[in-house]
Amino acid sequence: MQFAKDSFYMALRERLAAINPSRTVTLSGATRPAVIVAENELVIPVEPLSDAFYIEWGAAQAVERQTGSRALTALECEISYHTLGSCESGVDRGRTLAALDTEMMAMCQPPTTEKLDYTQSPSVDLGTAIMWTQPIFGEVTGSGGPNSAALPHRSQGVRLERKVNVTVFFSPEVNSL
Repeated sequence: MQFAKDSFYMALRERLAAINPSRTVTLSGATRPAVIVAENELVIPVEPLSDAFYIEWGAAQAVERQTGSRALTALECEISYHTLGSCESGVDRGRTLAALDTEMMAMCQPPTTEKLDYTQSPSVDLGTAIMWTQPIFGEVTGSGGPNSAALPHRSQGVRLERKVNVTVFFSPEVNSL
């Protein structure tokens, strides 16, 4: 399952770098495309970074009515992001969120990539692919409030947030019993 997770993450990360090379984050002293797998990062008590895509993995289950020695597995994935806008007043939060939405859609196309083993360098092609559903965009929500420390320069207003769900499908690396 980890190879499928890693392959999905790397596909989104590489696609974001091609779509918007300036959308980056700096974590642990390294600057990289702004796609973050929450379970792979150091646990530190800080707010999630603004204008970055956070991947969180949910439940996995075998897809029903499969035949053959390798059952297809479905893995739930939630990708969340938020913005404070690009200016102190935050008046462009809607436009910035729309840009993030557009990048999210573009990163998910095409909805497939090779499954690779990233524990080796260079990575090794495992001979299968992963695929995923079209993204399902949740409602826009806000958090924070007047004089929130999470907003730039303690500006007024709220941040805008969105959660997107996709289901990733893959065959396991070993034959199922």
